[in-house]
Amino acid sequence: MDHKKTLLGKIENKTAIIGVVGLGYVGLPLVLRFTEEGYRVVGIDIDAEKVAKLNRGQSYIRHIPAAAIARARRGGFEATADFRAARRADALIICVPTPLDEHREPDLSFVVGTVESLVPHIRAGQIMSLESTTYPGTTDEELLPRIAARGFTVGKDYFVVFSPEREDPGNAKFSTRDIPKVCGGTTPACQAVGVKLYGSVIDRVVPVSSTRVAEMTKLLENIHRSVNIGLVNEMKIVADRMGIDIHEVIRAASTKPFGFVAYQPGPGLGGHCIPIDPFYLTWKAREYGVHTRFIELAGEVNSGMPAWVVGKLADAFNDRGRSVKGSKVLVLGIAYKKDVDDPRESPSMVLLELLRKRGATVAYSDPYFPTFPKMREHRFDLKSVPLTPRQIARYDCVLIATNHSGVDYRLLKKHAKLIVDTRGVYDKPARNVVKA
Repeated sequence: MDHKKTLLGKIENKTAIIGVVGLGYVGLPLVLRFTEEGYRVVGIDIDAEKVAKLNRGQSYIRHIPAAAIARARRGGFEATADFRAARRADALIICVPTPLDEHREPDLSFVVGTVESLVPHIRAGQIMSLESTTYPGTTDEELLPRIAARGFTVGKDYFVVFSPEREDPGNAKFSTRDIPKVCGGTTPACQAVGVKLYGSVIDRVVPVSSTRVAEMTKLLENIHRSVNIGLVNEMKIVADRMGIDIHEVIRAASTKPFGFVAYQPGPGLGGHCIPIDPFYLTWKAREYGVHTRFIELAGEVNSGMPAWVVGKLADAFNDRGRSVKGSKVLVLGIAYKKDVDDPRESPSMVLLELLRKRGATVAYSDPYFPTFPKMREHRFDLKSVPLTPRQIARYDCVLIATNHSGVDYRLLKKHAKLIVDTRGVYDKPARNVVKA
């Protein structure tokens, strides 16, 4: 049997069944995109609560409405926690986390565990695509040997590609369909199937010569952001010492129509990509005897920003004859960026912990988190504080960590005793506003 021809035919006539493994911020939009094009989709996730919600037509991600899940269900989408469902799929797309371990080194346990759970149920004539951000060589080193151990020949009766996820939650300008998709195949046959698969639901697919190139591409994208954010964060510290507003500088520099891209400073880096992905490359580079000093320096600058912000807050208190210890501080926003319901790697968590260690009584306000989310590393028994004039006035300081659009910043400025602004919300000087 010509497995490549058969699989290409199924994709062409949309009789292929698509399996998406990991139904989070990356996997769930893919589910919807494939169902929108008429494919039947089975979603696999180890979280039984997520599976139950999806099968009831409910959503657990703010920017994905329940109506979209309900439409997908009517189109044949089903969710399950049973990996045996993988056998029914013609394509298996892996979208699981790739965090760092306690030593800040790559933790591939989610990827490896997922592949090992899938492998007993895979069959000839399938394509497996890894979308999880990782170091160059992961597909070759972790997926291929496990697939080969089942007796399959990759490129002949089984097909493997790496196609990195590209999502920007909260950005209404782009959708899964119109974000170009990079795809690198293990063999030319794998590449042909991968391009056909993604090309059926994505407007533009960008083929590259190997899985390793695709893996490195994703790292470059995120390291580019990390390094430039590190640069502007460092310039913010210098500008602060000189009495210059870095946000005014950025606005002015942005008028140059060429050769400049604006990056915004903040209290640190957050999200599941930019604070983590550079470490995947620096770790792998050591295997080749390369010390990635530039990348690591940017990481040091960005990871040091929460402490710098707390230092600025302490200075502001000192100027007013108080100390951090015994003060009441309200952290505004615990999501890692504005207008999203994702707290992963948020610098707000570090800010809360640093303030608590200094003896402050901490609280937070965030419309997307009525109660403090369950997290592996951060634990606070807190509920979101409503931003009423009375509540605002109760606190000695409001620290703007995340600049959600729905906040009434005029009200905040009117009633807050002190505001420490890490996001450049206020562009004009005020007696109760300190830029940090």
